[in-house]
Amino acid sequence: MTDPHVASHEQETGRPSTGPLSRINAVVARLGMYLSVTGLLVIVTIVFYQVFGRYVLNSSPTWTENLALVLILYVTLIGAAVGVRDAGHIGMDSLLVMLPDSTREKIELVIHVLVAIFGIAMAYNGWILGASVGTVKIPNLGLPEVVRYVPLVTSGVLIVSFSIEHIIALLRGEEVVPSWN
Repeated sequence: MTDPHVASHEQETGRPSTGPLSRINAVVARLGMYLSVTGLLVIVTIVFYQVFGRYVLNSSPTWTENLALVLILYVTLIGAAVGVRDAGHIGMDSLLVMLPDSTREKIELVIHVLVAIFGIAMAYNGWILGASVGTVKIPNLGLPEVVRYVPLVTSGVLIVSFSIEHIIALLRGEEVVPSWN
């Protein structure tokens, strides 16, 4: 037996959002996921090479651990931003669907505004932190320490853009279609 609140919510989902921001964000989100998946495969390869070097060659490469740690930042932060757009994060939808539509939409709007504020804080603080260590080099890689903060700033900007897309879609009675549909 289906819950009438859930059934009514599912029937009233809006038309797909087709504005310019949605079209751009769909492409950016898909590209972000491709990059995250590729980064994950590179991390697996690097860790495999590190283990192989340590236990088979008795000579563990020194750069592998630092590079894997940097790549983890890119994979997780960009993937998290895409999760904001595609509604891939854990939520309390079961409580929201029991509310009247007008109340539910207002709460969803507040949630997206708060997520956008969080994205602004991520981007701003990532920029400040990155600027403070811009001249320092990562040991064994020779890369500037700022590369660790690029995904934080990028993810923050993406989260803001994706949240704005959701806000616009809510105000227009539209639905953001996940980029993996």
